[in-house]
Amino acid sequence: MPIQHLVVIFDENVSFDHYFGTYPRAANTDGTPFTAAKNTPSVNGLTPALLTANPNQAQPARLSSSEALTCDQNHDYTPEQLAMDGGLMDAFVQNTQVTDCSPPEISKPGLVMDYYDGNTVSALWNYAQHFSMSDNFFGTVFGPSTPGALNLISGQTAGGTSVNAQGVPVPDPGDIGSQNPTTQTGTVYADPDPFYDGCADHSVPTVKMSGQNIGDLLNAQGVTWGWFQGGFAPSARTATGTPICGRAHNNIGGVSQTDYSPHHNPFEYYASTANPNHLPPANLAEVGHAGQANHEYDLSWFYKDLAAGHMPAVSFVKAARYQDGHPGSSDPIDEQNFLVRTVNKIMNSKFWANTAIMITYDDSDGWYDHVMPPILNSSQDPALDALNGTGMCGHGTPLGGFPDRCGYGPRLPFLLISPFAKKNYVSNSLADQTSILAFIEDNWLAGKRTGTSSFDNLAGSLNDMFTFNNPSAAKLILNPATGAVAR
Repeated sequence: MPIQHLVVIFDENVSFDHYFGTYPRAANTDGTPFTAAKNTPSVNGLTPALLTANPNQAQPARLSSSEALTCDQNHDYTPEQLAMDGGLMDAFVQNTQVTDCSPPEISKPGLVMDYYDGNTVSALWNYAQHFSMSDNFFGTVFGPSTPGALNLISGQTAGGTSVNAQGVPVPDPGDIGSQNPTTQTGTVYADPDPFYDGCADHSVPTVKMSGQNIGDLLNAQGVTWGWFQGGFAPSARTATGTPICGRAHNNIGGVSQTDYSPHHNPFEYYASTANPNHLPPANLAEVGHAGQANHEYDLSWFYKDLAAGHMPAVSFVKAARYQDGHPGSSDPIDEQNFLVRTVNKIMNSKFWANTAIMITYDDSDGWYDHVMPPILNSSQDPALDALNGTGMCGHGTPLGGFPDRCGYGPRLPFLLISPFAKKNYVSNSLADQTSILAFIEDNWLAGKRTGTSSFDNLAGSLNDMFTFNNPSAAKLILNPATGAVAR
């Protein structure tokens, strides 16, 4: 393949319908006006019937650009299954809606059903116009951030061990939430902090992961790579050298948000790819290579490296929390600012001609999406599964025999930005978060997979979104504040 550089921008907590439900039709009553290009393909979105006669307890409503701050919805493993009601897709209000957040003006009945259009998520709609997107891309499993992040890099949420601050395994009775968030079989289904992260909260059990991740495979083949996350650089250190990740920024509501979230960094769950003390690279030459940072970097190093004329073959890019799109701490406007500034920098670099940028999300946040995901992997846990009856999520034998990995989970946005991306194209091919993992493995590792029970063995291909024989080096420079086309 001609793709020599891949940048995966992994944002937070958006369902497909929440951002693209009415694509390519925007109301144009506020924000940045949006007009679709001629012959723009339709998507599997919110039909007139779903907008006015929806089977849920509330009808979907458009959120204006002045309503960018919203409550964080319930996106746990079991409630997301219950919301789908065995495929009827009619129980979101009862199971994933949250309206009791602050400030009160962002709380409203029926919020979980609501959606934005191209007047608010303008940049993403403009990227879709000029490059490729998928309307059939899913979270690998049900549940929140950590399972999505782990699946992105390993295709595997089994193999976790709950441990205390000393790294000693602790008894795990099962479903007791984020205080001990693996099942008795070691499947991570909630949002534990990683044991190997010095900025994690070690006053409660954390989690170690076993097995291989994509970092291990890339290292074995000498392929350069890095995970770049906002706030990873310590703001201070304790007397014993333990990092303190206290850097913070205000979101558009003026509320301070700590930049770094340990459970958003999947490589810190693995001893082989962790940087426990959050050490910086010794110099720019180390970025992407083995060294004291062990491929884990503050986001600033991605931009420094790019400005110096370097970029790893594979880069995972994670915004600081105020810009990652996560409702409750971030928002589409702050997210857009981060996305556009990052994509503009890559387009203006010497690497643009052979680069692919993939933008997607770790989970749906519980936001309404009308599409029932295909269940490629089942689970029958009486305590957690509930898609099609108590203790049931699909039928058949779970992959590898591991429970609590039922999936696919909810549908998510996915965009491909590249000179090799088909223009104004919507892919209907089935794909999931591990399709990105499989793309990396196929492009750089001759198809090697992370394990026999990892989801990358099932992943659909993203290749139909590419046109490898007819690239276009045209750039699309957007305005970070508005998402409008600048040139």
